[in-house]
Amino acid sequence: MRNEHEATRAIEKYADTVRRICFIHLKNHADVDDVFQEVFLKYVLNVKPFENEAHEKAWFIRVAINACKDVLKNFFRKNATSFDELIYEPFYLQEQESEVLSAVMQLPEKYRSVIYLHYYEGYSAVEIAKIVGKNVNTIYTWLDRARKKLRESLGGEPIG
Repeated sequence: MRNEHEATRAIEKYADTVRRICFIHLKNHADVDDVFQEVFLKYVLNVKPFENEAHEKAWFIRVAINACKDVLKNFFRKNATSFDELIYEPFYLQEQESEVLSAVMQLPEKYRSVIYLHYYEGYSAVEIAKIVGKNVNTIYTWLDRARKKLRESLGGEPIG
């Protein structure tokens, strides 16, 4: 089990990344808070050392994505309708970014993930492939399809 100092350092370093990943998948603060706590609890209980800082960050991203998927697979969640069917805009977004976020949030989950990891976290397709456990060519395809869908939904010029 990790000590309090290690936990505090990890929260200070990765809290924003974990919250953003969770919000992209779950779209509501209550579920984001639950998964956030679960991810950092797993970190505290995980005694395996990380190879380096990049490995540690990739671990947080992978665990957050998996925890979000678990929440989304929940029977109650699949068979219930929320009172808040509106897209909630986080307070930290600028007004001009809300249209782009809305378009990203409408993408299928696999496309949302790769767009987030590529544009918001700065990962390359090769790195994303390792994080999500897919072939690098699959990631290139998903990025290309996601960009096309975003271009269509935001009213951009179609690619010839």
